[in-house]
Amino acid sequence: MNSKRTLIIVLIALLALALATVSYFLVQKNNENKEMAALFELEKEEMENEYSTFANQYEELQIKINNDSLQIKLEREKLKTQRLLEELRQTKSTNAAEIARLKKELRTVRAVMRSYIIQIDSLNQLNEALTSENKKVKAQYRAATQQLNNLAEEKEALNQKVELAAQLDATNIRLEMKNKRGKETEKLKRATKLLINFTIAKNPTATTGERDIYVRIMKPNGDILTKGNYTFAYENRQLQYSIRKYIEYTGEEQNVTVYWDIEEFLGAGTYQVFLFSDGKLIGSQEFALK
Repeated sequence: MNSKRTLIIVLIALLALALATVSYFLVQKNNENKEMAALFELEKEEMENEYSTFANQYEELQIKINNDSLQIKLEREKLKTQRLLEELRQTKSTNAAEIARLKKELRTVRAVMRSYIIQIDSLNQLNEALTSENKKVKAQYRAATQQLNNLAEEKEALNQKVELAAQLDATNIRLEMKNKRGKETEKLKRATKLLINFTIAKNPTATTGERDIYVRIMKPNGDILTKGNYTFAYENRQLQYSIRKYIEYTGEEQNVTVYWDIEEFLGAGTYQVFLFSDGKLIGSQEFALK
């Protein structure tokens, strides 16, 4: 009888020990799950903050530019970022697969944002005050990226150099009318040639070498003086030009002169001269010809 009672007591003790062990492991597992859930929730919150920052940054970049084509692209990327943010907000922190997908999307958004910052910084350069403008552009870049400095994956972007494109700048644009003897005249009806003179400003950051300068002479009625259907690329379209000039640019200040032989009737009025190089407008000037 005593043996049986002892056996029962031992069995009860073993069962209690087993239950205690299982309970201990369940509690430990529950605590681990809570810790993991907290980590996932923190990561999700950081991702939401970064998506929100990018969406706001696209709006700031849109304010800084006047390029319609780039405005459309920025609007598209902003809407995409807002859509991904909404998807993230509706995703549970325990959905590891969806969180991983949205984290991958976030890396893409970050790379696209970085490329647009570089493009916009390049478009905002003013070559007449290149040194001061470069400082301003860099400050804008630092301000744009400062909001992301606290997120670990964005730290690499802070070590990358932003390549600022430098375009040529044409100044001192002048137009003279020459008669058949090569003398300057103030009467357009006596002119046989238009002489256009301008200065390419010094720019130590611009790429040296051979450059094409395209000159567009616009008549008062808006037509372009041209000897044929000669065009060049500008902002995803083809523009007619009047004169094409090759120069060897060294980075130093350089005077350039081009001529237009008058073989058509030119009426009095306001003529406009536009100068382009490397797909950019580098200078323009109006002239009232009598």
